Amino acid sequence: MRRSEQELAQMEEEKLWTGHEPMLSPRFGDDDEDEEPAAAGGSETEACLGDDEVRGPVEEGEALPVYVSMHRVRRLIVASIDDPYTVDQLSDPRLNVRIVRPLVDRLYSPKDVTIVYCLLANRLYFLRQHASTIHQPLAKARAALAELVATRLFRRFHEDNPGAQGLLALSRMLVGGFDPFEGAPSAVEFEGRSRRQWAVQPRPGGHERKLTALELAILSESKGFIASAGCQRVVTAVYEGRVVYTPLSFVDILPDHFEYRPISLYDPRKAPILNHYRLIVPRARNLIELGQFLLLMVLYFMAMLYRRSSNEVYEFLFCIYAAGWVLDEVAAIVEHGWAVHAQNLWSWLDVTFSCIYGVYILARVYDVAAGSFPDGHGPHVLPLAAPILLTRVAFNIAPDNIVLISLHAMMADFLLVSLLACWCFMGFLLALQWLIDSNDNLNETPSWFTIGKWMLWIWFGLDGTGIEESVQFHVLLGPALMIGFAFLGNTLFLTILVAMLTNTFSKIVRGEEAEVQFRRAVLTFEGVRSDALFMYPPPFNVFALVVLAPVRFFVEAETFHRVNVALIRVVNLPTLLLISLWERRQFSRRARRGMAGGAGRRRWWRFSGLGPHGDIQAVFETRPPPDVTDLIEGLDALEEKEEGVRLRAGVRTAVLEHDE
Repeated sequence: MRRSEQELAQMEEEKLWTGHEPMLSPRFGDDDEDEEPAAAGGSETEACLGDDEVRGPVEEGEALPVYVSMHRVRRLIVASIDDPYTVDQLSDPRLNVRIVRPLVDRLYSPKDVTIVYCLLANRLYFLRQHASTIHQPLAKARAALAELVATRLFRRFHEDNPGAQGLLALSRMLVGGFDPFEGAPSAVEFEGRSRRQWAVQPRPGGHERKLTALELAILSESKGFIASAGCQRVVTAVYEGRVVYTPLSFVDILPDHFEYRPISLYDPRKAPILNHYRLIVPRARNLIELGQFLLLMVLYFMAMLYRRSSNEVYEFLFCIYAAGWVLDEVAAIVEHGWAVHAQNLWSWLDVTFSCIYGVYILARVYDVAAGSFPDGHGPHVLPLAAPILLTRVAFNIAPDNIVLISLHAMMADFLLVSLLACWCFMGFLLALQWLIDSNDNLNETPSWFTIGKWMLWIWFGLDGTGIEESVQFHVLLGPALMIGFAFLGNTLFLTILVAMLTNTFSKIVRGEEAEVQFRRAVLTFEGVRSDALFMYPPPFNVFALVVLAPVRFFVEAETFHRVNVALIRVVNLPTLLLISLWERRQFSRRARRGMAGGAGRRRWWRFSGLGPHGDIQAVFETRPPPDVTDLIEGLDALEEKEEGVRLRAGVRTAVLEHDE
């Protein structure tokens, strides 16, 4: 089959940048993602369908000019627009034809798995430029264009790659690691890394400096890209554990990088019964973390109920378990950095509880040193955690609730505005205090605490004592300062705060679906953990940190890996057995539905099938036979259109995804 002029031009361009002939990518078939894998095996690696069984468009590990592609994308985006367009304007049909579609056609190549990563990296660059340059609207428009082009490109990859092969290919693009300096000259790489490079932990295969496109999408808050069908296809597969890979992290407290698992499809029939890697599947990980938090809350309530008794066993158990839980939270922040962890809905609640627990431990140490244990300051600090823990339960029960998602965003705005207001209003407190210091009658002057209390009451609109007593400061200037503070603090500040929070809530509600899918992507990305410390439940992770962390410096990597895996399987034996049995049961049920055909896919318990309109749903759940499909294609003649191949691929993809 002859190649088109566009493919030849792309081959010449790749040859120009890389210096070698580009590799031809194999064509994708129409295999279903539910297609049964090969026969069962017993090892951990045999549980994955790799390159030998499912081929993708590009061989993993192929040298890709990421550095060149990133600068090429930046050059094209800068040259495309020089006006501050909004996202809605860029989505307009006229600008779409003139700007967006030409960029998509120019950058699309079936064998380029790094282009989406480069576009999202440029979006992150433009967003940071937006916060530090005078051309803020233009930088924001270029960031929006980069996300829009990335979304269109990934949608085209999604349409062209159906079935298991397509899922594997899209997963390599989204969760595969890429080094931004890959393909850069040695001098440029040395200069760039020497200026902005954190101490990295060595990994096999040179994966220590790589980032994923999904992580860049979360950092840049590319909610439109994450809400696209192709991205959600990969995120759902990763969340359910159908796509497995070795995650890339910033820093691991207890690193165990002896084995590296490439991106592959998982088959539970080939996996061992005690497969410890299933502990980092996001769906299982979320349930495990929920159970750990509920146990923490039970121990907390028991410690508070028996805090007056002579038996301190519940307080001791709470201290030990909470130490492991806080260690897990610290490891989660360190693994990907605060910028990613802060996107989690309950991250601020976890950090607040960790701070309260830290203050409680310091107070308890002081109580023991002062001889006031079991009383002292500790029991007065611990009750502060009650509203945090109960609120955290609400976030866990309804993580997709738009009100809770809005509350997470509004809390950031509220804290920022409140801190700025407190800092500005400190000037009024200083002015009143210095004004009263100049008064001759110092014996009757109020203290700092009294003045602050009056101002706080005025701020919240509780009492006007400060205005009545303001003549003590000065007959004229005292009332003027207090009344000015009342106008600014109570009226103007609250008006601005309500307007800001209303605007934030309205923006989130307008993009409700994208917000919910963005939070799911954050949970999925954070659920795939790299640090071996996460596989130890609290408080065993404290033991692992104290014992295994020093041991790994004195033994070989293979020996440490074997010891670590053995301990993980012993500690998590009931959990691993439950996960293995549940996955095998789900796989066998899925296989039986596949053998039963379209009729077997219909579930008898659906209420739509019990009513008079059940046939409407049933007709779409049954796959048309080949003769009907050929008749439909003959009537529509999609293959005669210019985009016929891509349209047929999109139709096949929609059918396959619906059948899942």
